[in-house]
Amino acid sequence: MRVLPYALTAISLSLGMSVANAAGNEIVLGASVQLTGSSANTGRYYKDAYQIAIDKINEKGGVKVDGKTYKLALKIYDNQSDVNLSVRQYTQLVSKDKINLLLGPFASNFALADSAVSEKYQVPMVQGGGASDQIFARNFKYIFGTLAPASDYFGSTIAMFKQLKPEPKSVALLYADDAFDVSVAKGTRPALKKAGVDTVMDERYSTNASNFNSLLSQIKSKKVDAVLVAGHETEILNFVRQAKSLGVAPKLYSFTVGVPSEDFRKALGKDADYAFGMTAWLPSDKLKDQWFGDAAQFASAYKAKYGYEPDYHAASGAADVETLVKAVEKANSLDPKKVRDAIAASDFESLYGKIAFGKTGQISLDQTVVQVQGGELKAVFNGTSFLTQPKYPMPAWSGR
Repeated sequence: MRVLPYALTAISLSLGMSVANAAGNEIVLGASVQLTGSSANTGRYYKDAYQIAIDKINEKGGVKVDGKTYKLALKIYDNQSDVNLSVRQYTQLVSKDKINLLLGPFASNFALADSAVSEKYQVPMVQGGGASDQIFARNFKYIFGTLAPASDYFGSTIAMFKQLKPEPKSVALLYADDAFDVSVAKGTRPALKKAGVDTVMDERYSTNASNFNSLLSQIKSKKVDAVLVAGHETEILNFVRQAKSLGVAPKLYSFTVGVPSEDFRKALGKDADYAFGMTAWLPSDKLKDQWFGDAAQFASAYKAKYGYEPDYHAASGAADVETLVKAVEKANSLDPKKVRDAIAASDFESLYGKIAFGKTGQISLDQTVVQVQGGELKAVFNGTSFLTQPKYPMPAWSGR
């Protein structure tokens, strides 16, 4: 995994100024993000996406409110992958730093906790890092999410099962014990049952688990056809490496995270081949955007600026900034309640896709099944039909 050049203390990595020092010409967006610690490799997507979106919007003229033009600024803290620290930092952002609006952290357990701060202080938060249905089941009014519901992450994958030859008949469902992965499992169980797939393993493992040998031995002994794993990227990397070591090769592996990421493919090399995953975003020039032009241009600009490819985390982060800007201009005000109402009424095309929130504040986007083939990421299945022929069944490790 890449070593990140971020400071190792929980200091403010302010990329703008507080409202008190903004001389009345800045709109300050605040966030607490994992820049160090166990989730930093994914957290950087959000910090980088927020900044590139803010830079582009400022370059294109900034934000117009009630006849006045404002520049955007970002005030961001490193929560060190500590959810309790994150809550304290969001509290500081709204109560002491007096930011205007909030962007989110990475990961559902963080968004679940941090959104309570935005609700308490009635400052809108738009976040693209937490997908758990639990975040949006509390009837909160000030939290909005640009990731599709976690409960449907494997929906397209299960739909694909029916069109695979031979069709998978048995499955092992493995998931970490955090808010996102528990929601994934909760939604996946009835989908598997409806599809007529026999769930022979339904196992919850500890977040940040590093040893999957026991679960892999069960998968091998039960001769499971397909394995669905909901977890974090580090866990997935350990899982694949240990699967190779033990020679465990069912017909199909699919993972909620990792596969769309350039880092995943670099970390595993040829061992990443045949892995399935899903994504709500691919850098298509068909996804038009007011500021970048389209998603392909955004991806190109992002890679040029940061030296690595964006995935759906980065695209959702950029869309979060754009959503706030659109809402401020639509409300023609910086009043948090008016901006909140404008966010709820969002309906526009972005580099990420259509931004329109449901009643709970969560967006709905279809997941495209992707697979690593020959070291490259391929879009395979769109929920109804194949886009690329999948490499299936997965061969034995010794046969690669």
